[in-house]
Amino acid sequence: MLEGREWHKVGGASSQAIAVLKSIAPADLPESYYSLLSFSNGGEGPLAVQPLWLCLYSAEEAAQIERNGSFKEIFEGLFVIGGNGGGEAVAFDLRESEPYPLVAFDMTNIDLPESVQPIAPSFEAALKLIGRRDQ
Repeated sequence: MLEGREWHKVGGASSQAIAVLKSIAPADLPESYYSLLSFSNGGEGPLAVQPLWLCLYSAEEAAQIERNGSFKEIFEGLFVIGGNGGGEAVAFDLRESEPYPLVAFDMTNIDLPESVQPIAPSFEAALKLIGRRDQ
């Protein structure tokens, strides 16, 4: 997965960490997301579209963010899986139907229509953009 691409890999998530994340996630997230975590439980690299960089959170971090409800009040319907390291979060947009689009949003702008920007219509489409500097 991500072979031949620029990706700073971390060791893969344990099956237990993924099971916990699946039990906490508010929707059935794509298996390709869990496969990426199995391959690299966190990590970072370029993204061929805005926000241009992806810092993928580990399964444990994503589960903790969901448990804490860090984004629920203001950014309802967005399941955060990472960021860009510069104030933007990367999330599944659960306000949409499956396959859930991947979006980025400015964590300081609570105006969702203005803040939320599309990355890809599905996680599978987003995978094609990870580790690449251009589309």
